[in-house]
Amino acid sequence: MYLNALEFLEEEREAWRPYEALATIPDDRLDEEIEGAHGWSARDLISHMVAWQEWALSMARDLAIGETSPTIDRMDAAWDARGDQMNGDIQTEWRALPIEEVRARLETVAGELRGHLTVVPGSRWVKNPVHLKTFVDETIDHYADHADDLAAVLAATRE
Repeated sequence: MYLNALEFLEEEREAWRPYEALATIPDDRLDEEIEGAHGWSARDLISHMVAWQEWALSMARDLAIGETSPTIDRMDAAWDARGDQMNGDIQTEWRALPIEEVRARLETVAGELRGHLTVVPGSRWVKNPVHLKTFVDETIDHYADHADDLAAVLAATRE
């Protein structure tokens, strides 16, 4: 799929860029439920996207020091056991966070992920079909899956 790590990193960076607009939503509008986004608020969308990036970051940390990722195994098992309940847990956890923490994670996690991936040997992720699929699923494909939610949140919070 990708010839090298830089190709993936550039595509991921461009795919994430529209989500950076979530940082411009005023604090007093972050928790409004948005009908066109499954009833999620901007905070809910942020939490959903960034929590999955955090898991990808944990995977990258694993692969920076070893051939395998215990995080991938743990997350696959959790998804098989609980599926979308995991997303509900994310929502509950992040709704309890101070808004400053939500904003800090929004503004830093994606960059941390890209930074860590630059030190992971290519043979452990970009040349490993299983690991690469996991990173694509949790980033580029995931961003595309929620593009309509992003558009709805941005439109509703700018009215």
